[in-house]
Amino acid sequence: MQIIKPKRLSEGNTVAIVSPSSGAPERFPHIYEHGLDMIRKHLGLEVKEYDTARKSSDYLYRHPRERAEDINNAFADKEVKAIIASIGGDDSVRILDYLDMKTIKKNPKIIMGLSDSTSFLDYIHLRTGLMTYYGPTVMAGFSQTERFPSTFLDMIKSLLFEPEERYEYKSFPFWSDGYPEWAEKSNTGKIKKRHKNEGWHWLQGKGIAKGTLFGGCADVLEFMKGTHFWPKDDFWNGKILFLETSEEKPLPDTVKYWVRNYGSQGILERIAALLIAIPSGYSMEEKASMGKKIRSVLEFEFGVGDIPLVTNMDFGHTDPKLILPIGAMAEVDTHKKRFRLLEKSVE
Repeated sequence: MQIIKPKRLSEGNTVAIVSPSSGAPERFPHIYEHGLDMIRKHLGLEVKEYDTARKSSDYLYRHPRERAEDINNAFADKEVKAIIASIGGDDSVRILDYLDMKTIKKNPKIIMGLSDSTSFLDYIHLRTGLMTYYGPTVMAGFSQTERFPSTFLDMIKSLLFEPEERYEYKSFPFWSDGYPEWAEKSNTGKIKKRHKNEGWHWLQGKGIAKGTLFGGCADVLEFMKGTHFWPKDDFWNGKILFLETSEEKPLPDTVKYWVRNYGSQGILERIAALLIAIPSGYSMEEKASMGKKIRSVLEFEFGVGDIPLVTNMDFGHTDPKLILPIGAMAEVDTHKKRFRLLEKSVE
């Protein structure tokens, strides 16, 4: 696959806002609008809301084609330099057949989302080779910008505005799980209690693994398995697979079963490394249990105990979130306990 990189962002550029899944902006407009304000204030970008951006969840559920058309139109729009999802959801897999891959490939630009966005981010990359971005959404990530350390905005600028030849990821000094009740306007822009970040857990692996990033929300990838949206066997060769779990908190055993399925497909034998995010809603004991179960699947069930397995990483449903470019060449160094990109994430 030939990887296509979108152009970098500059202050004053226009970003399209779409709602490919949930209609949360209609339900919590104060959270949504604050997120737009943060994008304008801290990134210097203009925002352009597309037709479905503020539609209700019921409307969006009944009109999957319209959700896809917003994405198609945003790619075709010469004014737009990037596309950001308002939030996640649970059924964006229903829009995939309506995406216009010819238009998307002809007009490469940044598209970023999280959680349920996994389906279209992965599928667009699979079909076109376009690098897509797993990262913060308007309501879950950007709206809380001012509660995060300065390294959050530094990361965004280093990846999307002034790309570095080799960008090294670092864990944030703290993490927060979820948000105070959004129905209360006084909670706008706030996060829940901060927890000291104990760093990434290097559970197994030898040497240095290199490969291209691919993955997303494990719950959503389950919606795609067995469909024509799922990658072919040879696609997985040399991938650095990253997985995170949703706020619905699948049990450690459920995550184990999902990873076992990757093994049964022959995927674990093909990938270069496996990265797991801090799981939302888990206790310390549950985190340790999940890591132990995943390692058991890799090492004992499928005999891939040499590939790096790193858990407790800062992407997914906790905050602040790292941005992972799907399709970018990356390196996992078990000696230096280092995770970095080996190329610029945008042109």
